[in-house]
Amino acid sequence: MPFADFVGNRETVDRMRGMIARDRFPHSAIIAGPEGAGKYTLAQMIAKTLNCLEQPQAGGLPDFCGRCSNCTRIAQADDLDARFAEAVEARENMREADKRDARILIQTHPEVLIVPPDPPQMLIKVGQVRQVIDSVFFKPVDARRKIVIFTESSFMKEAANSLLKVLEEPPEYASLLLLTTNPGQLLPTIRSRCVTFTLGALPASELEGAVAAKRKELKPAQRELIARLANGAVGRALAFNVEEYVESRSAALTVLQTAVSAADHSEMFKLTETYRAGAEGRDRTDRLLRTLYALLEDMLLLKSGTPELVRNIDIKGSLARLSEAVDFDWIVSASERLAEVERGMRRNLLRSLSIDAFAVSLER
Repeated sequence: MPFADFVGNRETVDRMRGMIARDRFPHSAIIAGPEGAGKYTLAQMIAKTLNCLEQPQAGGLPDFCGRCSNCTRIAQADDLDARFAEAVEARENMREADKRDARILIQTHPEVLIVPPDPPQMLIKVGQVRQVIDSVFFKPVDARRKIVIFTESSFMKEAANSLLKVLEEPPEYASLLLLTTNPGQLLPTIRSRCVTFTLGALPASELEGAVAAKRKELKPAQRELIARLANGAVGRALAFNVEEYVESRSAALTVLQTAVSAADHSEMFKLTETYRAGAEGRDRTDRLLRTLYALLEDMLLLKSGTPELVRNIDIKGSLARLSEAVDFDWIVSASERLAEVERGMRRNLLRSLSIDAFAVSLER
């Protein structure tokens, strides 16, 4: 996957490639953007370009071949979820005495180190940062440049403070990349030591084109729906499970229609009874709550006279009828009570009863 295949944010990507061409790529950088914007994919591309043995050019800017030993070894970590699962499993198989001090790190190339949040707290911990510091000051042997990629900005306080010195005075042959959905989560002292590159949300038309190119099995209406629901993130659009979403949306519509009409609850009770305990029930409930928020947002847009911004474009008629039957205060109240349901889920309240109570509480 060369840079030509990276979707969107061409100006930012070309700026980074231009820095590589001038040998001015920063030693400390933040890549910011929404979830699914391609931050990790771009970081991997940068690591390959900086260390590619063939060093090809594309459009007058540096690229990577994807074939040399450096590119192929770095590419083994392209599937971050799979490598992370392997690292967690490897730690679980250790002896208890060794497991306590072991920290999750991913390294398919000796000069490229990937640092994800460490479970179960899912925070980047001081032990991980210390291992980065221990390794980054050794000159690279198998590549031109050492690369460290922190995949999240969720640092423990001590870990963040430990990182400051290496960010302030990194070795000339190393680049540290911090990926984040929210730069404000990082300490101001970290942000001040880094160059920030921001990946912006993409327009729905551009996302729809990317989905059409990669997921040819989808119908045009499905592609349009996905593009509107992906919130400008190409990774989210390409991985979007439209069948799963439509199922959750059907359930969410039933709940809202029951709350608005207050006529017959039997269909809703039959539906919510299926939201039982266990991991599968939790995931279904989480999807339902997210979908309810999305539908309430679309109803608010319709009430505000901005139907062109509605994301669930294929059911605009049903949403319009719902929005006509309620006022702004009802939508605000529904959002607040939905947040109460979320808090109840964290306290392990019965899912079916919580959803039933949500709908009944909104009856007019």
